[in-house]
Amino acid sequence: MTEPRDSYSPERRTALLFTGTGTDGAYHAGAMRALQEAGVKIDVVGGRGIGAMAAVLTAVDGSGLLWETGGFWRSPAIGQIYRWRWPFRLLRWLAVALAAVLALPAAVIMVGLLVYPIALVLGMSGLDAGARFVLSFVEMLAAAFSPGALPTWVPRLAALLAGAALVTLAAGAWLTWWRAPLHRRSSGGRAWALLGSPVDASLAIQHATETVWRLLKGGAAIKTPDARDLSRRYAELLAENLGHPGFRELLLVVHDMDAHRDLVFGLVRDPFRKALFPPPGGVSSRRAEAHDLTSGTQAFTADVLAAALSLPGVSDPQLVQFAPDSYWRGEVHRLIDRPACLSRLIEEAAAAGAEQVVIIAGTPEPPGPHELRPPRRDGFGRVGEQVASAETAVLSDAIRHLHHRFQGLYVIRPTHNPVRPLDLTGAYDERSDRVQTLDELMERGFEDAYRQFIEPVVGASGDRMTQVSRDPDY
Repeated sequence: MTEPRDSYSPERRTALLFTGTGTDGAYHAGAMRALQEAGVKIDVVGGRGIGAMAAVLTAVDGSGLLWETGGFWRSPAIGQIYRWRWPFRLLRWLAVALAAVLALPAAVIMVGLLVYPIALVLGMSGLDAGARFVLSFVEMLAAAFSPGALPTWVPRLAALLAGAALVTLAAGAWLTWWRAPLHRRSSGGRAWALLGSPVDASLAIQHATETVWRLLKGGAAIKTPDARDLSRRYAELLAENLGHPGFRELLLVVHDMDAHRDLVFGLVRDPFRKALFPPPGGVSSRRAEAHDLTSGTQAFTADVLAAALSLPGVSDPQLVQFAPDSYWRGEVHRLIDRPACLSRLIEEAAAAGAEQVVIIAGTPEPPGPHELRPPRRDGFGRVGEQVASAETAVLSDAIRHLHHRFQGLYVIRPTHNPVRPLDLTGAYDERSDRVQTLDELMERGFEDAYRQFIEPVVGASGDRMTQVSRDPDY
């Protein structure tokens, strides 16, 4: 999909933006591999959601860790980066066990629906085994419902399982509070804190952090540092090498739930840096929302990446404390991803001087008549449907309202993608009647980048440049 105002030119300042959630990152990896292979010039990279991971690695010449063997999307751990928090998983099994215990007396009686037809057939055959079979069943019922059997053990087991559920709730609530990096007061009934957010994004955050550290440490056998130290090292590496081959300027956007604003964190070169990040005493609204990673907020890079990987509405937000001398005066804010942050990301790319922008998204075009898919029944499937639908609408709106800000706006996206954002082990595709994996999604991103952008856009631009150079009047 292309919204050009003018033809593509590698001479123009170009921004590459990644947007998506969960498995969309595999599509980002494939498309980025194609762009790197084709040698497409990129000046600024930006991301939201799982796209922040691709942007962070691409900015420091580390995009290969997205698709290489053992990299982010080739790791065996990728199938579990998002999962239900352990209290919810344990409570589910306790609920199944409790239902089985309570249904046990009725199940014993329901066995009679099989006993009596069998006894009838045996009796019609002239065998005495039918009568003995019925008598044995009656004796078994009498033993099962004797005072020392089911009437005693069913209530005990039910009480034991209910007690285990209460212990699980209490332990989950305490561990959630204890592991929080920062604590703040909250209002409302305390009972709601027992459950908390259902989806655990900590493994996704840990996997992303370890991947970034793997790039920074090189071959050194050093354990992953804390978030602040990792962020500082990353910012120093990017700032020192900005302008060198393989290093690009960086833009990340997340949502601040307390300030009710989208926040942009970036590291760009002058003169665009001054336009994006005003000095103290500048416009207050801009100072509240834009944060320069080369300043005192450079220790926020890992926190911003963690916030971008947190699923809105179902995951805990990332708690971040601002510096005492910042606009927010040392406050603690909750940062999280928001699909509509894409529009803000595109605006920030324009403010960073981008003349043309390439957007990589894992969501296909909105469906037309007779293209509806059956709804999902599982929990992750439902969450993924809602996220994918919102991101598709946001992308369409952003292209419609913001394409005039650039000389050219180009979108790389699949024409069909059966893998929803949280289908981390693949998904069944009704069209091909088979399960499609993340490796196939990655290859589809690679092929789409060539088919939708590299060959028709970059290749056509190269042909025009060749014709101009051969023009005798050139």
